Amino acid sequence: MTDAARLMPEDEATRRQILSAQALSVLDGITLSLGANCFLAATTAAVLWLDEPGIGILAWLATVFAINLARYIGVRIVHRLNCAVERPKRALGVLSLGALGGGLAWSLPPFIGAAYGATGLNPYLIFIIAGICAGSLMQSTAYARTALVFAGPPLATITLSLLLTGTTATLVIAADVLLLAVMMLRVSQVSEAGFIRSQIDRLNAVALAASLSDANAEIRQSYEQLASLANRDPLTGLGNRALFNQRLRDLLDVTVPAGTLALLVIDLDRFKAINDTMGHGAGDAVLTEIAVRLAGLTGPYDTVVRLGGDEFAVIIEGDNAEARGRDIGDRIVRLAADPIVIDGRPVTVGASAGLALHPHHGETADDLFASADIALYAAKEGGRRRLGLFNPILKARIERQRLIEAGLTEAIENRDLTVVFQPQVELATGRVTGFEALLRWMHPELGAVSPPDIVRAAHALHISPSLTGYVATRAAELLQTLPRLGLQEAAVAVNVSPREFSGDTLSRLLADIVDAHAVSPALMEIEITEEATLDTQAAGAELARLEAAGFRLAVDDFGMGHSSLAYLVSLHIDRLKIDRSFVKDIATSRENQALIAALIGIGHALSIDIVVEGVENEEEAEVLRILGCRHAQGYHFARPMPAADIPRWLDQHAAQMARKTIGEH
Repeated sequence: MTDAARLMPEDEATRRQILSAQALSVLDGITLSLGANCFLAATTAAVLWLDEPGIGILAWLATVFAINLARYIGVRIVHRLNCAVERPKRALGVLSLGALGGGLAWSLPPFIGAAYGATGLNPYLIFIIAGICAGSLMQSTAYARTALVFAGPPLATITLSLLLTGTTATLVIAADVLLLAVMMLRVSQVSEAGFIRSQIDRLNAVALAASLSDANAEIRQSYEQLASLANRDPLTGLGNRALFNQRLRDLLDVTVPAGTLALLVIDLDRFKAINDTMGHGAGDAVLTEIAVRLAGLTGPYDTVVRLGGDEFAVIIEGDNAEARGRDIGDRIVRLAADPIVIDGRPVTVGASAGLALHPHHGETADDLFASADIALYAAKEGGRRRLGLFNPILKARIERQRLIEAGLTEAIENRDLTVVFQPQVELATGRVTGFEALLRWMHPELGAVSPPDIVRAAHALHISPSLTGYVATRAAELLQTLPRLGLQEAAVAVNVSPREFSGDTLSRLLADIVDAHAVSPALMEIEITEEATLDTQAAGAELARLEAAGFRLAVDDFGMGHSSLAYLVSLHIDRLKIDRSFVKDIATSRENQALIAALIGIGHALSIDIVVEGVENEEEAEVLRILGCRHAQGYHFARPMPAADIPRWLDQHAAQMARKTIGEH
């Protein structure tokens, strides 16, 4: 087996590629070889003709030309049919057959009479044939067979002719020709093996390069997939917060013309309730549908993302960004209110949105987002399901609220909040019947902070129970001291936010406080707004637990809401507190007098005590007494005061009542 045969790989596809390379290499120089072959044949024929003209020389020359023409035609056919690539074995067969024909043609000169001189075969002829055989080897280093089938016949006939001559010189030359033949055979085999080896190396290199290219493509594809995953929300298919942050920063890193960039932030209004009552599957369906609706409102250059949870955002680019932002915001608020059908059941969520404009509302990404968030917060505070546009007043208000939130927890822990108490008196006798606990906070930076702001901050921080517990503890401490002041039956009222009436946290908290201070729950009055009485499932159950525990229940600001009287009866409400708005101008307003009289009548009919708030002068107190109101509180009797000031005020109030009694007599 030759070196070339041993090197040939077993893989058919690789063998085919190597054979194709061999065929292409042979074809590459064959046209020039055929031309040279014809030229050498012509010159050889001329030399032989000069020695001894003869018809045989012309016949031989014609044969060479005919065979070379046939070889050329065969080469053209191989080229045209692309056989070297598609059928390399056949191409090499055709080329080898042509080479054999050419070799047989060159093996004929020794049989032409003119080829012999006085001493035997013409030396010139020997030289030409040996040279043309060597040349064939040089032209066929890729494929040894074409060189061997071409050189074999002429070298064999020359050797035979020399041996038949029988002289010493011809025998030596014959030996040289045989040696040349052996060397040509070996060199051709080594050359072909080298070519095959180089092709194998090339194919391996190509395969390695292809493998590396494929690996690089896979890595690039994986990177793109990871980049897509890193920048996409898997649930909705929208961009995520990472994409939002990057896009907004990229836009603001360059100069953006004024009026060409707006930021819209959207938040769903009832998403948590849907998640809690219908499950996360329903919540996911809602988010997906809202994402589809939102994406349908935006343009090709807008960036729509889900920031997380139920919060979305749109970066609006291009001319008229403000107008487009308003339009998208208004339309998504309207569309979000349309029902979403989940498992055959229509579900309504609703949405609020906040809009901020660059550069008027923020020049950096953080500032612009903060402004849009502030506008969203204002929209929610304003009643939800609306679009809010940022303005500096909102920012100041939000910054104030954030400062309140930042310091509230520490203020509760350090007892920096002040609980003051406003007395409640019996109008007929002036007797003190109770106190209402009111919250005050002198913030080190903001000054006086109103109770609603404190309650709102506690809710935002999820520390409403801590705040209620703080006030209730101060109330319990006051209840401990009231018996020593002669007020054994006086109660202390504590205001509780409606948001706290979910679960049983409030009732357990207040029960623990009265137990810890050894005071009667009947003397701690829990004041709620009418809003809390509307949720019969959550608030009603907790109110019932408070009533069962012995606490007194009062409805604050009665008449300002929409309480059901039947529901008030079912909850065993002990007291109704009438808002100050009904007391204003009561001395001269027949309408207010009629309203107060009606409310008092309702209270008497339901055996519910009535307390009127905001009494500011003697005239108002007297009219209320005449109308049948028993209890009142307001600046006419006393302003809210610290617990430490109550003993001194009680002394002053007793002295005042004594003087009034003496004056009446």
